[in-house]
Amino acid sequence: MVAWAEMKKNGAKTPASGNGARVGLKTGFKTTKTVRQLNPAARIGLHKKKLEACREVILEVAGLSPYERRMTELLKVQREKRALRFAKRRLGSYIRGKKKRELVSTMMRKQAAKKK
Repeated sequence: MVAWAEMKKNGAKTPASGNGARVGLKTGFKTTKTVRQLNPAARIGLHKKKLEACREVILEVAGLSPYERRMTELLKVQREKRALRFAKRRLGSYIRGKKKRELVSTMMRKQAAKKK
């Protein structure tokens, strides 16, 4: 049997599967892990080339939404914290607000680079 300190030193985060012993680290019934098929819902968060291109065209044609335009105005006058608070209130969570602020600021940088 392997001691917990040795397992920790080797990088194992949790004890391995059971070896049939009643006591000790590797207790429990011997099992073999089954390979499960990936759930289609798990793939939703992955980036897709077609979807990115579609969003880019829509943004080009339709432009920014009113709250995004207000965020650009806030970012132009160096009110980043205020822009984050505004986005957080509109989008519902802090993390979504941070992502949107970054997206809008990178968009502004790209537009400034195009003008030069």
